[in-house]
Amino acid sequence: MKYTYFYLFTLFIGVQINGQISDQQNKDFFFITPEILVGKTMEANTFFPKTNLQNGFFLNLGKTNNSNENEWAYRLRNPKTGISLGITDFGNIDKVGVAYTVMPFVEFGLFKKKSQLFNLHIAFGASYLDTQFDPDTNPFNKAITTKVNWSYRSFLYYDFMRRNKINWRLGVGYIHHSNGHTRLPNQGLNSFLLSISGMINTKPIAPKTKSFLQEPERKRTSQMYFSVRGGIGQNVLSEVFNEKKEVYSGAFAIGKIINKTFKYGGGFYYRFYEHYYDYIKNDGELVVEQFPFFKDNPVRYASNYGFFGTAELFLGHVGMEFEIGLNISKPFYKIDWQLSQGKTYNEVYVPAELDWYYEIKRTISSRMGLKFYLINTNKTPKNNLFISAHINANLGQADFSELSLGYVHRLDI
Repeated sequence: MKYTYFYLFTLFIGVQINGQISDQQNKDFFFITPEILVGKTMEANTFFPKTNLQNGFFLNLGKTNNSNENEWAYRLRNPKTGISLGITDFGNIDKVGVAYTVMPFVEFGLFKKKSQLFNLHIAFGASYLDTQFDPDTNPFNKAITTKVNWSYRSFLYYDFMRRNKINWRLGVGYIHHSNGHTRLPNQGLNSFLLSISGMINTKPIAPKTKSFLQEPERKRTSQMYFSVRGGIGQNVLSEVFNEKKEVYSGAFAIGKIINKTFKYGGGFYYRFYEHYYDYIKNDGELVVEQFPFFKDNPVRYASNYGFFGTAELFLGHVGMEFEIGLNISKPFYKIDWQLSQGKTYNEVYVPAELDWYYEIKRTISSRMGLKFYLINTNKTPKNNLFISAHINANLGQADFSELSLGYVHRLDI
């Protein structure tokens, strides 16, 4: 995919330490975690190729942040960070194939006050799939149509056996692959898996003892901010109009940054879809039949604007962001829905009906992705620049993939 999937190439290699004897601060260690996964790939569409048991192997390279003095490490209770490298056989080599995955991750300890045994692992990145949909040779695999795709992974781990040099873990989780609506069909691959892994530590884990000198409680901080961004993305309109075209976007947001770690806000966005504009200008069939007035102002009817709320987690130079929005105007989506959700019967294409589900998807937008900031966010810079990769959706269905450039200005704490 042309615009997505460049990410952080920060490799964290090495070992975890849980405690240090005496009253010294815990030290940070690198770790490496080989992981074997088994599970099942869900059917992406009717007549989807039959699959056997899915199996995969991941290598998680990471680092603890026990002595990291940055605010985000303190507020998030010293999460682990790193990168996951994986290979997955979906259970049908010929028709579904193999995925090769690279995903930066963050791992949070759950119930830390009561137990050190449970961890939540979240990763978001890219995958290369060696087998795709083909109308002639592979017509029933409508899950994946491009070689490069978005990937998301969420796992819950339980350390069932902890030793000096290795923590044995059981995991249960979910992995998703899709191309962000840059080519259709794009039903996506969804898998539910179990795993067993060993977190290998390069140094023995010392018994955890209570420190006599506890770190003092940090004061709560709050900053107002405003930001602007501009982006360019790509998508397709339907299986008939399956050529990638651009989506141009801009947004303004204002809000608060709490404890140099949690960013909340809201704002306004605008988007212009080349596919919508060209369909109107070229006298598309549904425009002529249903919405001839779109021809009076094709720019307006090819546009989309609305309000959104945003939440972002700062991890130094990196931000993990999620947005939920309300479309005030997206008039062409009536045609988009009919074209993309319709069916072909006896070689005749029948547009989809504008039902209640259409109304929900027309109204609600969402956006998820990663940002890379020029200046470490823990330094609370008054002015900062970022570059980001996001997937935008109509509710939960991919709309377009986007690369953005933005600016953030902070007021005084």
